[in-house]
Amino acid sequence: MKTRNARSGKKGQMKIQQTAFMLIALTLFFALVGIFILGFSLSGLKEKANLIEQEKAMILVSKLANSPEFSCTKTFNNKVNCIDLDKVMALKERIEKYEGFWEIGNIEIIKIYPKQEGVCTKENYPNCGKIILKKEDEGIYTSNFVVLCRKDFFMGVPYDKCELGKVMISYTKK
Repeated sequence: MKTRNARSGKKGQMKIQQTAFMLIALTLFFALVGIFILGFSLSGLKEKANLIEQEKAMILVSKLANSPEFSCTKTFNNKVNCIDLDKVMALKERIEKYEGFWEIGNIEIIKIYPKQEGVCTKENYPNCGKIILKKEDEGIYTSNFVVLCRKDFFMGVPYDKCELGKVMISYTKK
């Protein structure tokens, strides 16, 4: 009789150990599946955050182009995404007063068509291709296309001369 009870006790102990092992294995399996799902969903979150930062920068470029310091306003029939180059050149002289106003690192305006070379100064304006308002070498660049307008004269008669350009800004991630 002792032999039979000893045997059934060992069988019962073995079944308890098997059940405990299965519970531990099952818990580990679900923990790994949970970590995998969490990692997969969080990887998309980082991409979405970068996309939102890019969208905000694009909106900031458009807001910058339509701000009173840059925009064409009534002088050029209230065009949208239009930059008055004469205003920008006047602003370039006093850009230090706007330190921290836009909270961006770089502001560059580039003429795309007609293509011209050189950085704009008082001496070579409007025969230049790039206006640099602020220059810092760090950050993420983004740009948007705009219309660059200025007043010009043909045979003594003033007219609106508009060209294709691009506003480039850089910002730092927060």
